[in-house]
Amino acid sequence: MRKSKMQRRNGRAAHPPASTVPRTRRNRAGAHRPAHPDGTADHTDNEASASRVLWKGAISFGLVHIPVGLYSAENRSSFDLTMLDRRSMHPVGFKRYNKDSGEDVPWNDIVKGYEYEKGRYVVLTDEDFRRANIEATQTVEIVNFVPQEAISPLYFDTPYYLAPDKRGEKGYVLLRETLKQTGKVAIANVVIRTRQHVAALLPVGSVIVMNTLRYPNELRPSDELDIPSGNLKAVGVNAREIDMARRLVDEMSEDWKPETYRDTYHGDLLALIEKRVQAGQTEAVEQPAVEEEQPSPKGEVIDLMALLKRSVETRGKSGKPAGPSGSRGRKAGRSAA
Repeated sequence: MRKSKMQRRNGRAAHPPASTVPRTRRNRAGAHRPAHPDGTADHTDNEASASRVLWKGAISFGLVHIPVGLYSAENRSSFDLTMLDRRSMHPVGFKRYNKDSGEDVPWNDIVKGYEYEKGRYVVLTDEDFRRANIEATQTVEIVNFVPQEAISPLYFDTPYYLAPDKRGEKGYVLLRETLKQTGKVAIANVVIRTRQHVAALLPVGSVIVMNTLRYPNELRPSDELDIPSGNLKAVGVNAREIDMARRLVDEMSEDWKPETYRDTYHGDLLALIEKRVQAGQTEAVEQPAVEEEQPSPKGEVIDLMALLKRSVETRGKSGKPAGPSGSRGRKAGRSAA
């Protein structure tokens, strides 16, 4: 039987492993990060090779300078979708154009400008960004050390690897082992391209990971959310339910093995696409379904104790949590715990 384009592209079943993901196209649906006018990719480009250095400088640790290179630690899966004109099924492209003349503008004629007054700009080059503060753009400047548990997960943003060059190996190992033995993370200032970040340096195995952190003003306050108070009695949670919930957590506790988790939705979507290809339903465009308003569950009374008890009993008999069958149900259960 002749293989479809989807089968030829993937060369395997509709559930590929996490590492087998289609490459994104420039006009994929969703966020688009264009290349810079100088031809370099944006530092957030997740398709960048892990071995390609994004930045070179040094870790400043007191009077010690450790020469390092900065490398992306992300490899996000992006689904290969093309935006189409639903009337003709032709791909939709993007244009860079002069807003005054309407003419197309090639990349090598695009420069960056800061509007200091209406319609007046100061043109800045990559060299200008570097010269504004040469030391800041070449240094991961450690300012203090804090316990790792003191940083809320909300603050962690983007991970990078720091790797030493030959001159910095001794200092790199010294910093890495000191962080391990003290249980602290280093808080540093660093400039990546045109923006200064606060970052946390922490040892992960034999590598020092630099994770940029969000500034407090970049986090939305939770004050406006309707969050239950810590008064258990006021919300109807009793000691027996807490005890049963802890038993369920103990039953479902395992060692953290990140390799056992994968993007099953990606595979399910590929299976749906392959099914459409096999059925010849390749260009049908359906109107979005109108979602019916669901009744509010606020008045519903849930017997948590009964559900917890049944979950513990089911887990004890089968070694699997109660709920949807299959690997997705099991993994969802673990994640929820």
